Amino acid sequence: MDSATDVFTDDGFLDGRLNILQPRKGFRAGVDSVFLAASVPARPGDAVFEAGTGPGVAALCLAARVPDLQITGVEENPTYAMLAEKNAARNTLSGSLRIIRGDIGSVLKPGIAGMPEQNTFRHAFANPPYFEEGTVMEPRSALRSKAHVFGPEDLVLWVKAMTAMVVHRGTVTIIYPARFLDRLLMAFSSRLGGIRIAPLFPKAGAPASRVIVQGVKGSREPVRMLPGLILHDVTGDFTVAARRILRKGDPFPMG
Repeated sequence: MDSATDVFTDDGFLDGRLNILQPRKGFRAGVDSVFLAASVPARPGDAVFEAGTGPGVAALCLAARVPDLQITGVEENPTYAMLAEKNAARNTLSGSLRIIRGDIGSVLKPGIAGMPEQNTFRHAFANPPYFEEGTVMEPRSALRSKAHVFGPEDLVLWVKAMTAMVVHRGTVTIIYPARFLDRLLMAFSSRLGGIRIAPLFPKAGAPASRVIVQGVKGSREPVRMLPGLILHDVTGDFTVAARRILRKGDPFPMG
């Protein structure tokens, strides 16, 4: 490659408040990561866990909104782990984000050096992969393949690991394709209560394309379907409510 620009793009988030390096080819974080960060009900000083940080977009959007967070992310891919650390530094948020290189399943195995302790985080969040092995043609790019090909048991593993990391009454939040809501609820319902579902609609009258699902460890409250959010107006532009999250970094209440 002649230069870094052949390999990476420099993308703005939150109306340019964050500048994020991402691979030109492979998994690229977008608006899903911003909406995910907006839905985490963190408060200043909280310890927060992210499963699969990618280039760090969700974690850094959350850190930009809520001061004095201690976010710990586990990322298996060394390229993305490096990018997340670099992106934190270039946005002066290194003090808010710690990256651990490893498989998410490792947090459930006792005695692995460097892994965070279970039952110590107030919140956990993730934007997991969603294509299953054997259902789609695997992408040629190794970065994209790792981020998108997801075995049938992986979602359950991620939810189990995230639940193990949070304290009693801590929250677990995931953004996922709406067509897979059933399997996400199955993974949540055996471990979490007080489940809230917020659909994201591409436009008025269209089926939801994504859902944000949040559960509470130790809660026995019933499942609630929230009004959700319409992303685009009749002109194709983002709605006012969506712009406030994507550009101003406003929170997305899940209550």
